[in-house]
Amino acid sequence: MVKFQNDSGNISLSPEVLTAIVGDAATGCFGVKGMAMRSVTDGLVHLLKRESMGKGVYITYNEGSSVSIELHIIVDEGVNIPVLCKSIISEVRYKVTELTGVEVENVNVFVDSIIID
Repeated sequence: MVKFQNDSGNISLSPEVLTAIVGDAATGCFGVKGMAMRSVTDGLVHLLKRESMGKGVYITYNEGSSVSIELHIIVDEGVNIPVLCKSIISEVRYKVTELTGVEVENVNVFVDSIIID
């Protein structure tokens, strides 16, 4: 949980809020098919539905009210992966900072699978 204090009082952000913002920012980037999760039982990567995309987002709360973010994604075939990842990192940093005021220390993007249509 991230907590802030300002002139008006205290603000607390639940992990679900940050996860939803991060997931929405990442999946909004062109070329991202969705969030991914590796199954413990069979080791396969599964495309997550919109309502459970938070399972592909891992947030670490650092000292000083900053966060580190890890994303596991599935991308469309033919996208330039380095350019896409740079775009995702930029978008996630911007959205989290703009909407919550939380400083993002780093964003790590893992491409777990490519969807071939």
